[in-house]
Amino acid sequence: MGKDLCEIDPDLRRLYEEAEGVLQMPLCSLSFTGPAEALTETVAAQPALFVHGFALFSLLQKRLPAFRFSAVGGLSLGELTAHAVAGTFSFHDGLRLVRTRAAAIQKAAEESSGSMVALIGADRSAAEEIAREAQVDVANYNAPGQIVLSGTLQGLSLVPELAAKRNVRKVVPLDVSGAFHSRLMRKAAEELKTFLQDFPLEIPRIPVYSNYLGRPVREREEIRRSLADQVTGSVRWEDCIRSMLDCHIHQFVEIGPRPILVGLLRRIDSGAQGIALTTVQDLQSHEHELAH
Repeated sequence: MGKDLCEIDPDLRRLYEEAEGVLQMPLCSLSFTGPAEALTETVAAQPALFVHGFALFSLLQKRLPAFRFSAVGGLSLGELTAHAVAGTFSFHDGLRLVRTRAAAIQKAAEESSGSMVALIGADRSAAEEIAREAQVDVANYNAPGQIVLSGTLQGLSLVPELAAKRNVRKVVPLDVSGAFHSRLMRKAAEELKTFLQDFPLEIPRIPVYSNYLGRPVREREEIRRSLADQVTGSVRWEDCIRSMLDCHIHQFVEIGPRPILVGLLRRIDSGAQGIALTTVQDLQSHEHELAH
């Protein structure tokens, strides 16, 4: 992940090297050659995703300087990348924030016994009823028919039976290392809240959509609160997209290591247009389309 970016542009290689210095971790080797198991650890995965997303966005801006976004948003950690590209904070400061967030979340995950499951074919009311009865939390409202629950293993063990009673099509256990976006992350949220108190923020140059609120955030204190609250709160991705659509945004570009959000976009609005940029090759393939 990211090796192709560094091979095509020396500036991006320097970006990765800067990240290694700030993070004090071998980000290049982890991202480019693995091992894959190392990137499953939150303290490695989150910085790697942040740097890759920022680097790919930087290359897009460099190749197509006239290209402009009307708004930005990101799912979970991706919200931090969105703030970085919107100028809410610098790349350097973003690295410090991601490092703190990742360490706090990994620690909270290790101290609790939790996981996540996806409900396929459940509506919001059914998902919320299941979460309430199982004493777990709704972690993600991703798209119609795709909602994620998060919580203790004991609570999640009750979900299949509760889901079957409500004719939910499928319950899919997720391969994750913790109960992210749930009450089990409370200590991590408190630690991040403390870190954000003196963290330097600017007013974003373009609207940045908050996962926690499902709408844009602009004022510094609201940004601080939403970034901390997101750690224990639901990711309202569907709400973010619908809010963008209400603002007459109908063309979307996904920037990340895998094309996931364009699939969710089509479930939310089949008429919206989405392009996924995961590699240099993707950018080259869509360059003409993006330029017009």
